[in-house]
Amino acid sequence: MADYSKPLPVLEGLTEEFYGWCRKGELRFQRCTECSAWRHVPREMCPECGSTDWDWQKSSGRGVVFTWTVAARPLHPAFAGAAPYAPVVVEMEEGVRVLSEVIDCPPGDLAIDMPVEVVFDAVTPDVTLPKFKRIHR
Repeated sequence: MADYSKPLPVLEGLTEEFYGWCRKGELRFQRCTECSAWRHVPREMCPECGSTDWDWQKSSGRGVVFTWTVAARPLHPAFAGAAPYAPVVVEMEEGVRVLSEVIDCPPGDLAIDMPVEVVFDAVTPDVTLPKFKRIHR
C-alpha cells in the first residue's frame, strides 16, 4: 500500500458501515425491507416508500458505465499527477449508481454501457475504495 494523498471519505455513521463492507471485499447497498428498493448513497429513510426499515444486501458487483467526464485540469492538487483521469458513474445491476473509476481503461476508451465489475483498492489500512475494471466478453 503506497502513501495515499487523495481525499478520503469521512468514516462515520452509515458511510463507515458502507466502507466497512468494502474493507471486507464486499460491495453492499442498503435495501428497504418494506418495498425492496435499493439505495445508494446510504441514508436512514427509503426514498421510495419512506420506511426506515432496511438492511445491507450484497451487490452482484456488476454494472455498466452510465456516464463520465474527463478531468484534464484537476481542481484539487492531490489529483494533479493523475490527469487526465475520468471519474465515472457506474449503474449497478441493482439499479443504484456509484461514482468511481475504471482502473484498466484510459479515458478515451470509455463507452456508455461498457460492462464493468467491482474490484477493491485498499488505499489505507482503514479505507478500501470500490473501483471497477472492464468485463471483456
